[in-house]
Formats: sequence, C-alpha cells, structure tokens
Amino acid sequence: MSTSPVENVVIVGTGCAGLTAAIYAARSNLNPLVLEGGQPGGQLTTTSEVENFPGFPEGVDGFHLMDSLRKQAAKFGTRFEQALVESVDFSSMPRKLVASDRTILAKTVIIATGASPRMTGVPGEKEHFGGKGVTTCATCDGAFYRQMDVAVIGGGDSACEEALFLTRFASKIYLVHRRDSLRASKIMADRAMSHPKIQMVWDSVPVEVQGGNGGAVSGLKVRNVNTGAESVLPLKGVFVAIGHMPNTGPFAAALDVDENGYFKPVNGSQVQTRVPGVYVAGDCADHVYRQAVTAAGMGCQAAIEAERWLAEHHGE
Repeated sequence: MSTSPVENVVIVGTGCAGLTAAIYAARSNLNPLVLEGGQPGGQLTTTSEVENFPGFPEGVDGFHLMDSLRKQAAKFGTRFEQALVESVDFSSMPRKLVASDRTILAKTVIIATGASPRMTGVPGEKEHFGGKGVTTCATCDGAFYRQMDVAVIGGGDSACEEALFLTRFASKIYLVHRRDSLRASKIMADRAMSHPKIQMVWDSVPVEVQGGNGGAVSGLKVRNVNTGAESVLPLKGVFVAIGHMPNTGPFAAALDVDENGYFKPVNGSQVQTRVPGVYVAGDCADHVYRQAVTAAGMGCQAAIEAERWLAEHHGE
C-alpha cells in the first residue's frame, strides 16, 4: 500500500459542505485534496430542481448546482481524487486516512460525508426517486405538489413535520404508519392527527409505488398489517420519512458519535471534534436542518477553522 505526501487539508465528501469547504480552503492557498466517494456531489445530484438555495430565483437543477460548486473549487486549485475511505488513524500526526490502495496523510481533515435517507425498498420506489414522484425532503420538494394528494411514510417527529409542512401545498396528505399510534412526541402527533388535511393510514405498510415507467407516480399500494388487506391510495407524490443514516462508519471509532451515529461536535462549535485539526460539516453532523445552505455554511466554518489551526501550528 502506497503512502502519499502530507496534505495541508483533506476533505472527505463532495456535497455542499465538502465543496464549500474546498472553495474556502483553496482560496486560502491551502491546495486542498478532496476525496470523492460513492456519490460525487451528494444527495442534491438526484434532485431535479432546487428552489430554496439562495441566488437562484428561478430554481436550479441539483446536478448543475453541484457541478458549478465543483468547478468553482477547482478554479481556485482544489484537487479531486476518487477514493473511498475505509478507516482512519487520528491518534498521531499526521492524520491517516486509509483507502483501498493507499494511505493518505493530512495535517487537517474535514469530514463532510453526508447522510443517506432510509428507504422502504418497495417496488417502484427507486424508479420514481429523484424528481419523479418519490422524495425524502418536504422542505426541498413540497412546493412541486400544490393541490395534489401525497403520502408521507413514517410515524416519528420527522414524518409529522414533513406532513405538517406539506399542508401548505398539498390537497391531502396520507400519513402511512405501521402501528396504531405515532412514535412522535405528543405535541407533534396531536398536531398531525388534528389537521384537516392529514388522513391517518394506521397499521399499514407500503407495498408498491405505482406509476408509469419513468412517468409520474399515480398511487401507493399499502397493506394492513393486521388483516393483510391491500388498497391503493391515489396520489402524485410519496415522501419517505423513516430516518437517515449518517455516513460516519469509517470514522466512528476515532471521533465521538451520538446514539444515531451522527458526529458530536465539541467546544460549543458546530464543526470542531475532540481531535485537534479534524472537523465535520454537513449532514453527517446535522440531523436537525439537513439543508444545502446550512451544509454549505458548516463547510465554510470548517475550512476557516482548518486554516486557523494550520496557522497556529505552522511547522508541526
């Protein structure tokens, strides 16, 4: 296994957080190295139109937005390599990141690996995901479903929040939950169950997302877990809200994570970790907002922190 020269900054991930960090680090003449994982550009590359990122009054295609950020980072000197980090050793300097064929050495590290939405895995879900009727973000995509019937799958606070947000746009929201009561906090559950636009679909699990090949969603087939009876909810959109999985696995042994696997920042900072010179940004550390603009802000913070750390520890 080969070993690379010691890098000033290694950024793991190429979503809004990672690429914004790269822009700031590159403009500070730190010559950052960005490691692209299995989904370059992150979740936004699967979104057909982004309407809530500042500066685009007509909206912007998710892939185009991420491509523009990547080009902007490259313009200032960012280098990109395809590498999937398998493990790390942050116990000594320089920090070590182990990929399949080599070890990458770094003075500072910014981890911006994002999170992956949990999906149901039913037929039709994958085919209609990403601007085709199935989504995991009401804040991102709810406005596309004005005066339409939609479904939210889930029973926790996130599902209730998604359903309540969608009442601003949709005609009716089916809230599909496998149990006969919500797991959400009482206040969120009461709000969802009392809203006139939200119809509870109790004791039910999704079976199939229906619609034409590559076309619009037309319905969601569900099965009652008690009776086995199946029925179809006629609708145009399906919002999956059964949680996210932070992509923190290779780093969890070296850094503090919470009970759900998200990084736990320290010192009252959003981005600092217990390891000096190692920072986190974006959805791998943020389970509250999970927006492109907040991820970009964290990437900016992480890059500035890395720059300051390098200045203070020059020559180490």
